[in-house]
Formats: sequence, C-alpha cells, structure tokens
Amino acid sequence: MVEPNLIFYDTETTGTDINFSQIIQCGSVLTDAQLNIKDEQNIGSSPLPWVIPHPKAMLTNKKINSFKSNTSHYQMIKDIYDQWQSWSTNQPSIFVTYNGHRFDEELIRRQFWYNLFEPYVTNTNQNGRLDLMLMMHNIASFFYDKFTIPNFEDGPALSLKLEHICLVHGIDVSDAHDAVADCKFMIDVCNIIKDELPDVFNSFLQTSTKEGVKNLLYSDEFLALGEVFRRHSFRYPVVMCGGDNSRPNDICFFDLSFDPDDIVNLDYSEINQMIQTGGRDTPLKKYKINKTIPICSSKLLNNKNHFDIEYKELQRRADVIKSNNDFQTKVSQAMEDRMISFPEPNHIEATIYSGGFPSFRDKELMLDFHSSDDCEKRIKISRNFEDERFRLFAERIICTEYEAGIPEDIKNRYEELIEERLNTEGKWGSYDKLLNETEKLLGEAESKEDKNILKATKEHIVSLKK
Repeated sequence: MVEPNLIFYDTETTGTDINFSQIIQCGSVLTDAQLNIKDEQNIGSSPLPWVIPHPKAMLTNKKINSFKSNTSHYQMIKDIYDQWQSWSTNQPSIFVTYNGHRFDEELIRRQFWYNLFEPYVTNTNQNGRLDLMLMMHNIASFFYDKFTIPNFEDGPALSLKLEHICLVHGIDVSDAHDAVADCKFMIDVCNIIKDELPDVFNSFLQTSTKEGVKNLLYSDEFLALGEVFRRHSFRYPVVMCGGDNSRPNDICFFDLSFDPDDIVNLDYSEINQMIQTGGRDTPLKKYKINKTIPICSSKLLNNKNHFDIEYKELQRRADVIKSNNDFQTKVSQAMEDRMISFPEPNHIEATIYSGGFPSFRDKELMLDFHSSDDCEKRIKISRNFEDERFRLFAERIICTEYEAGIPEDIKNRYEELIEERLNTEGKWGSYDKLLNETEKLLGEAESKEDKNILKATKEHIVSLKK
C-alpha cells in the first residue's frame, strides 16, 4: 500500500465568520509520510470589494500587504485548487489543519464553492483529513507523560493553542500567524509526536478517512476517547453502540463508565430521551465519522490507571454492548428519529450544505468557465447555470475580473451586493461599525506596529466607498 502524502494548510482571514470572511493568505506545505517537506505554496490576495476587514483580524495576522495585492481572490483560489489537485490526484493525501474542522476547512470549502470549484477536495478521491487540535484532545487526556501539554496561565487548566504547544516544546514561534509558518509549526509538532508516540500518530493518520475510522470502531477492544472541555481533560472508555442510517456519518458511543447491565434493557423511549437530551453526563455520546474523533485503541494506553474501572471489566462491558443487537437497534432508531432542522439561510454564501449539489450540466459549465479567459464567453456561461446560486457567484467573479463589457443587469446586481455589504449591518459587519471600531482601536494602540496596521486598515476601509 502506498503511503499517503500529508498536506498541511493554514489560512489568514479578514474575520471569523465562516460564511462572510475572506481568506487573504493560504499557506500549504506538502510532506511525505515521514514528514519530509516536498513542496510548498504561499499565496495571498486582495480583499474583495464587498468584504470589510475586521481590525482585530488584521492585528492578529498583520497581512496589510494584502490591501495592495494585485492577485484577485478568484485567481488565488484557482491556484490553491490547482496546486492541491496536483499534489493529491495521483497519490491520495491527508489534509492536516489545526482547529480546521471548525474554521479553516469550512472557509476553504466555501471559497472553493463561491468560485465554482469542487468544495470537497479534502475528503474525496481517497483523500483524508486530520484536525491536529482534536488529536491533541486525545494526547492531553492519555499521553501527557510523553508529550507535554502547556498550562493555561498558571494552571491547572490546559492550553491547546498551537503557539503555546510550540513554545513549551522549544519551537521558535516568532513568525506565528503567518500561514506557511503555522504549517511548519504543525509539522514540527507532528515530528515530536511521531518520535515520542509513533503508534498514536500512525493511528490518527489511519483514522483520517471514514474507512479508517470504521476499522477502528469495529475492532475487538474498547476505545479511549479523550476530550478537552473548558481547558480540562476528560477521559471516557467507549465502544460504538449504534448509528443513524439516514445520516451515515453520525454514530453513537456507549460510555463504559456506566454499567451496561443498567442500560441495555431500557425501553426505547428512555434511550430516545438520552439521545435527544445529549450532554456530557449521559452514557450515550454522538460523534461524526467524517471528522477527526479524539479516539484511539485502548491497546495504545501504557498507563492502565486512566479509568476507575479495571480493564478486564471495561472489556466485559464492551462485549456486552457489542453482542446486544436489540440495544444497538434501539440506539440507531433513536439516532434516526432525531429532528434536526436548521433555519433556511438568507444569503447564498450560507447555502453550501442546504441548497443541493450542482447538476451534471452545471458542473460542465463550471469547467468551461475556468477554461476560458474571455469575458463575453464567461457571461454567456453564467446565464446558463441551472442553479441561481452559481449564476450569481459567476457574476461576482466576472465583475471582479473585468472592467468593461459587463451587461447592465449583472452590473446592477453587483452594485446592489456592494451596497448591502457596506451600508447595512449583518454577520459581515458594516462599514460604519468596523470603521468606528478601527478608529477606537487606533486610539488605544500603543505599539508602532499596531498603529501602522490599524492606519492601513482604516485607509482600506475608507477606500471602499471612494
């Protein structure tokens, strides 16, 4: 079997809202399975005309050079997509982030999608994905004697911030919050884990795909689930006890801290109540197998004192759950009977998961759109999309890539977008609100660097209305 490459990536953005913030820098580093660097990409772009950068985001990433960039957002996203495809098409890769499941991956998915590219690059075509922060949850819970987890302030609370983990392990973080530098911090941390905990590191690589997760879930031994919640670690001996057939990624663990003899014979309504209620103190814990689960085999634990119950008894309990088909059926039915509803998004940026997949015809049109540089042809293509969302996304690209030859109706919709985003308040912020906040922070700033960043940010925000 060919060992997968690893693609570490990180983003710097204009804000923290995954639907309305924009990536202004993306760093990607390709390594082999031994973490030897093979290639890297560092690319940025100017903010889009309707995206107002948040001053606090700019103070964190310091990317004010983006305000003068000649690279458009579309061109940046196209280059990222092409590079990742080049790296992963012939050899499946594991895409590695730090807290990426919550932020970076959701951003990159949306911005591939806004620019008419396939959004699920990181978990299709045999690719996998690994969120190192979630792996750290497991390490902080079970392997702290081999890998030091820093305290938050004076402790005993823990800090899983990448910068703090690097510092406690002697890694220079003077370039923190640069996307490529953050990728290399991740690689440095992985090298330490690989040296100190090779079996744990390999286990998480193996569970970066759904198939790998399933192999672990259906193994004979019970599993060790570690979570860090409110800066404190929690340890659970678990075994899978059911799943949602209507949502194949959703599974349920049974916490073996509870005696299954007290639970397995409960009637359906009681089990359903546990599933519906959730919470940390119930025996049933819901997870998704298409994301990193902070779990490993109990066989990897050297310390047998992590749980208050002897391993022999925990394994007995696991076997009870695995052999009770009636209980598993009730849990699975309760998972399937959940009423999961989300409010219908008001803006197309937020409809990536709710509006359906593109039709075959729209996919073909997307390929034609990317293969042409001709404005007139791209306009024609945009008018033929079956899904209105893709038509509107195409129009936005056209209006940012070309200055002339744009029909009045497309221009009008584009100007209405800019008017909405600059002059009304929403999750994207608003011109007045963010300009006022920038001026407030500028008045409070003490360092010369912060003042320069805030001045440049203010100048950029003001320029959006000129």
